[in-house]
Amino acid sequence: MSAYSTAHTLATLASEGGEHHTDTHASISPFMTGGAALVILFLLLWITTRFNRDR
Repeated sequence: MSAYSTAHTLATLASEGGEHHTDTHASISPFMTGGAALVILFLLLWITTRFNRDR
């Protein structure tokens, strides 16, 4: 089995698996995940600006 054949098989398997999988965990909300990521990024930005006082 060549690398090309293996990559093609894995890509086909991955694309087929995503179409039929409609079950998502009920507690995972995209808005909650995005909001938490935004808060974390703002916190990191705030920490970075507090330590960069030399300018």
